[in-house]
Amino acid sequence: MSPSARPSKPVVPATGPGTFTTAPGASAKVGTGTALRYRVEVEDDLELSLTEVAKQVESILGDPRGWTADGKSAFQRVSGGATDFALRVATPGTVDKICGQHGLDTGGEYNCSAAENVMVNLRRWELATPVYAKDVTAYRALIINHEVGHFLHHGHVGCPGAGKPAPAMMQQIKGMHGCVPNVWPYDEDGRYITGPAVP
Repeated sequence: MSPSARPSKPVVPATGPGTFTTAPGASAKVGTGTALRYRVEVEDDLELSLTEVAKQVESILGDPRGWTADGKSAFQRVSGGATDFALRVATPGTVDKICGQHGLDTGGEYNCSAAENVMVNLRRWELATPVYAKDVTAYRALIINHEVGHFLHHGHVGCPGAGKPAPAMMQQIKGMHGCVPNVWPYDEDGRYITGPAVP
């Protein structure tokens, strides 16, 4: 493949208008228990498909290795009415502003869960991190599982040991510490992947 034929790296604007559009439609409920109703929103003026983002989020939250494996968490995407949280993909500047209103410093690089906002930094959504650079789709699952994990009151944990899967609640963007990449809270046998609690 010639250099000019390579797909160009997505351009990530530093900031945007701070207004959002909600993905239309709704999903079936996934998981047992009372469903947490959520909206998927994308900041205006971004070159992202609302439908595609919503489809990816639904797929992640509905995966059997996701939070529904705890036997009590359930999710349903909606586009109107009462919601428990909004999952919002936004430019780094807008994420910093919204997260900062809740005392969280995302420094143009990170995502956050703040009150009813699960904020996804467009830079991470499009470019992942060096460890996941060749599998951006997997990293998107890590973003959603980590930040929704915070919404479900899960705190940060560390690497449980060299060569073991990194917990979804580990801040993998800050280093793997001997763990191997993993984006799911549970393994295929329904075991929770965790490690020592960290501040």
